[in-house]
Amino acid sequence: MKIQSWQDGFTLLEVMVVMVILSILAALVVPKIISRPDEARVLAAKQDLASLMQALKLYRLDNQRYPTTEQGLQALVIKPAAAPVPPNWKSDGYVERLPKDPWGNPYQILTPGLHGDIDIFSFGADGVPGGDGNDADIGSWAL
Repeated sequence: MKIQSWQDGFTLLEVMVVMVILSILAALVVPKIISRPDEARVLAAKQDLASLMQALKLYRLDNQRYPTTEQGLQALVIKPAAAPVPPNWKSDGYVERLPKDPWGNPYQILTPGLHGDIDIFSFGADGVPGGDGNDADIGSWAL
């Protein structure tokens, strides 16, 4: 049987060295981990926009035009009643439901767009036009 003495265990200096090493590692790793959810949201928004653009291209193929800004993206789910009424609208629609952007806001549509025939976009994390970083608008023009 071994008798423990005050010499067993770690010294204060050893514990402090370990704490300093852990603090340095945390300072290097934590910022990279924290930014990952924001990057994932931007990527998810771009994937949603690409899917919506494909549905809009099918809509245009069937109806010779994109839905108007007033008809909105809802025209992909429900046949628009407002003019111009699409003549060959697919009976089951072009998408099952409209996704919300990763921040919980609806995607926007602008016809004609500032960047082409049509723009679909999200206002980003802040939900308002413009912004920088995570608050920047994400649109079909960046796909």
